[in-house]
Amino acid sequence: MSLSSFDFPLGIHPWTSEKRRLRRLREGYTFALLENSSDSYRFTIMAEVGKVEKLFHDFAAAMPEECFFILEYYADEEEQPNQENAEPLLYYSPYMPKEEILDVLRPYFSRLIHDGFVGFGLANNQVGMELFYSEEKVVNCFTCNHIRVMDMLGRCGLTYNASQLFTSDLGHDHLSLLCYQPRTLPDDFSKLRERDLDYLHFCREITELLEMYPVEDDLSFFLSLKEQQLIVQRLKEHPEFCGFSEEEFGDLLLSWGDFVQECETGFQGSLEDYHDGLRLRDLIQFVIEGVPVLLARKLTEVVADADRRLRHNLIDCRKRLDAAQDLPLRDDRFWYRGMVRKQGVELRRDLIRQGWFHP
Repeated sequence: MSLSSFDFPLGIHPWTSEKRRLRRLREGYTFALLENSSDSYRFTIMAEVGKVEKLFHDFAAAMPEECFFILEYYADEEEQPNQENAEPLLYYSPYMPKEEILDVLRPYFSRLIHDGFVGFGLANNQVGMELFYSEEKVVNCFTCNHIRVMDMLGRCGLTYNASQLFTSDLGHDHLSLLCYQPRTLPDDFSKLRERDLDYLHFCREITELLEMYPVEDDLSFFLSLKEQQLIVQRLKEHPEFCGFSEEEFGDLLLSWGDFVQECETGFQGSLEDYHDGLRLRDLIQFVIEGVPVLLARKLTEVVADADRRLRHNLIDCRKRLDAAQDLPLRDDRFWYRGMVRKQGVELRRDLIRQGWFHP
């Protein structure tokens, strides 16, 4: 006998001890302003499994023609060896026509929805919209147009509930589709081979079909359209940085993380290349010091982990590389103090020529 009348995905199995709270579980949502934001909202939505695909397609219909797909799943031991309680892998596709994304996903959609070790979503950072169906099988929506999202949810029969319960509030187990005997699965699953039910297999297929790339979860963030406009306005105030105003600022933040990662593994470029990376951090700091306080705080938090890792990686901090003097920054720019530990051949050669290693 089922513990609840709520229609869960196959990948969520509530504990028997939650029987009392499960009786109170209904569809619904909550929403609130995002931290450090004045115009961006997060909706947290509990929907029965039969409504998830409609929600996804309704949200896609409201987005611009080009979006990117988000996929999150737990790796096997080969991908994350010797890591207990490992975090899931996070992948983004490039921006591409949303219809192309939907066409690729069509044969996988039911498996993505039901498997308890998979989360997925659709986003466009340029307009500040994201929908993500997590491994907890809760829908998370980020938007700067909360009225439109409320209308969309209302058309799906979902209403606001300030005391809404979610899967994450209940004791439960996560199950992969392989946990079920084939004869107990719905018809569209029972016809699939065992390999095709394995989330490791079908998630890898999707990453290949959509040419997805891994992203550090620490660098996952949301910028509203208004926040992006403030950033563009600030970049245009500096003649060197104004050319970056047409680029997505989120990509520049990710590039700073990539630079720090390369420094940790061993920087293989020249001293000029290294300076380019530091100049990128100058650009970010220039924006931080010229936007409203809430946005500045958010951007500071986004780069905080990469900054911390670079600080830890710097040696010879009594010395300082030459920094451009054309920036009216309050920060002392720690990234110019010292040098990274693992220097490639080119960088070390250039440092020797510059006299860095002289007493």
